Amino acid sequence: MNIVILDRDGVINRDSSEYIKSVDEWQPLPGSLNAIAQLSKAGYRVFVATNQSGLARQLFSTKDLDAIHQKMCVAVAEHGGSIEKIFYCPHHPDEACGCRKPATGMLDQLEAYLGRTVANAFLVGDSRKDLELALAKHCRPVLVRTGNGRHTETTLPDGDIKVVDNLAAASQWILQAAKP
Repeated sequence: MNIVILDRDGVINRDSSEYIKSVDEWQPLPGSLNAIAQLSKAGYRVFVATNQSGLARQLFSTKDLDAIHQKMCVAVAEHGGSIEKIFYCPHHPDEACGCRKPATGMLDQLEAYLGRTVANAFLVGDSRKDLELALAKHCRPVLVRTGNGRHTETTLPDGDIKVVDNLAAASQWILQAAKP
């Protein structure tokens, strides 16, 4: 299955303990836009699944989030790539929703969108929640050491998890792993 699911903050763009609240605060990590472009050019459908509790915390609005995602998609397109669709959880961690990672709701939505399972798709993230989600949906988890990845690497869940330095390295590994 030629699908790659990416976490956003700490994978595509720099993360912040203060949240990414505006277009100006959204800054891509070095090599991440080219990495997405390489995946797109190789025929991968790229999706984003991201927890965005800053909405529930009223740190930014849906309009702000849409503008951030528009900037990200345009930046990826300028590098020759494409993000097909972005799924996000707007809930506070205390809300016990079914979509906040590691819950499977965003990937359930993706499966409904695709009309098929995401099992065996690659899921790239920087947190334990990303990896747990990947394992729960039978995806192929890839941990990047950017964002929270270096800390996450010290507490990996059980499972076959590939660990790489950043999204550029993840992209190269995915392209090699998928070769017959």
